[in-house]
Amino acid sequence: MTTLPDRPYTALLVIDVQNGVMAGTHDRDRVIANIGALVDRARAEDVPVVWVQHSDDNIKRDSESWQYVPELVRLDPEPLVHKSYADAFEGTELEAVLAGRRVGRLVVTGAQTDECIRSTIHGAFVRGYDVTLVGDAHTTEDLSEYGAPTPDKVIAHTNLYWQWQRVPGRRGETVGTAGVTFAAPGTD
Repeated sequence: MTTLPDRPYTALLVIDVQNGVMAGTHDRDRVIANIGALVDRARAEDVPVVWVQHSDDNIKRDSESWQYVPELVRLDPEPLVHKSYADAFEGTELEAVLAGRRVGRLVVTGAQTDECIRSTIHGAFVRGYDVTLVGDAHTTEDLSEYGAPTPDKVIAHTNLYWQWQRVPGRRGETVGTAGVTFAAPGTD
């Protein structure tokens, strides 16, 4: 249903599951296990896995906090997109990577829900992608001392509102890990 012409394929996007980002996040181990299960399924189904890695003044490139968590291992042929903004499309080659693989639908996982996940799913949506958010495979840290809701509420709210995203020619949805299908809707 994507509005991107001749882009029938799906990719799994793994955003910022890095040591420094994941330290102290809500339900860290379960989220990483869910992402790992999705990576394994995507590989088994020959679906592209695209890794996104953030760096900035707080997460220096090549530092230990910048590295992906040890539970997840990127294979050499899998694209790695380096970013320095919340939206993984901004100032990166992500669009070119996806276009080269004729991807028009993204299955999104990672961190942080209230920053990079939200920015990227919205960025993808306005660029013409269908976007599936995996509701139990994204997380965030507790920022309630700054006035934010607790992480469980941030995650629940994001899952709720993304489930209903619709515009002409494309849609958003939220599903759990077990409900993810990499086939585009209508092609099963």
